[in-house]
Amino acid sequence: MGKGGALSDGVVKKIMLSYMYVAIWIFLSFTVIVYNKYILDRKLYNWPFPISLTMIHMAFCSSLAFAAVRVFRLVEPAALSRRVYLSSVVPIGALYSLSLWLSNSAYIYLSVSFIQMLKALMPVAVYSIGILLKKDAYKSTTMSNMLAISVGVAIAAYGEAKYDSWGVFLQLGAVVFEATRLVMIQILLTSKGINLNPITSLYYVAPSCFLFLSIPWLIVEFPLLRQQTAAFHFDFLIFGTNCLCAFALNLAVFLLVGKTSALTMNVAGVVKDWLLIAFSWSVIKDTVTPVNLIGYGLAFMGVAYYNHSKLQALKAKETQKKPAAADEEAAKLITEREGDGKKGDSQA
Repeated sequence: MGKGGALSDGVVKKIMLSYMYVAIWIFLSFTVIVYNKYILDRKLYNWPFPISLTMIHMAFCSSLAFAAVRVFRLVEPAALSRRVYLSSVVPIGALYSLSLWLSNSAYIYLSVSFIQMLKALMPVAVYSIGILLKKDAYKSTTMSNMLAISVGVAIAAYGEAKYDSWGVFLQLGAVVFEATRLVMIQILLTSKGINLNPITSLYYVAPSCFLFLSIPWLIVEFPLLRQQTAAFHFDFLIFGTNCLCAFALNLAVFLLVGKTSALTMNVAGVVKDWLLIAFSWSVIKDTVTPVNLIGYGLAFMGVAYYNHSKLQALKAKETQKKPAAADEEAAKLITEREGDGKKGDSQA
């Protein structure tokens, strides 16, 4: 009874901690998205420089990560050779910079709610790129699922009241680059056995991301910023708290995935998207049409079914592992007994 009660308490504690990790991640992700929208939107804070904002984030994250690794030595750097860094980390940093740049740029042209609807295409992009790079196998059932999600997003786009083709192009580009980054992380880092925590990830990736962003920044935004130097006063409170939120979000991602799973993060992401759509409609006063909701509802069901399928596949994989582990343990015991028997015969 006592042991059963202790086990029950342990399970309840684990569930509560999982919910806490999910809540922290949703809160920080929600905050960063709304904060970036506030800064970049011409009708709000009116600082429409997404490359500059992203570079500020990367510089801030790089500085904190460098201090944690090299100054305070809170974490150990990963054992990366120059060849591995150039062939694995730098391409991921380039893809990350493009994803952040385009994603932040989309907030200038599109509503928060519509951007979340477009982000529902992420499983489609990840699966399609996984097939192209031979990381995933083609399955007709999964592809049908991806088609349903795509149709739902297309319906949502058709019903968008403030549709902007350039904004949609930017967000779809961000989805493609982010999906490619996720697949590349699996291929380049996982295959080499490289494990990076959030601090070391930022320590290696953020500087390369900053450097890649500096190229378009010099061409696109630097001339405009130079013209506005006299009129603009850098608000340390606004940009400082925005950077802190972005840094905390990176830590929360690792906490959520490390303590639960990537699948939990996907499911939590769906909840976050609905909350953002509700916030966008009720607080920011973005227009959300019935066709929007019908289309996103269809995409949502497709994403939910995809997550359910992945969960079932993981359960089946774990079920297969258990008998294999039991057989291996039984074989080990038999071998040990035979060894003991032979030893006893030799002593006799």
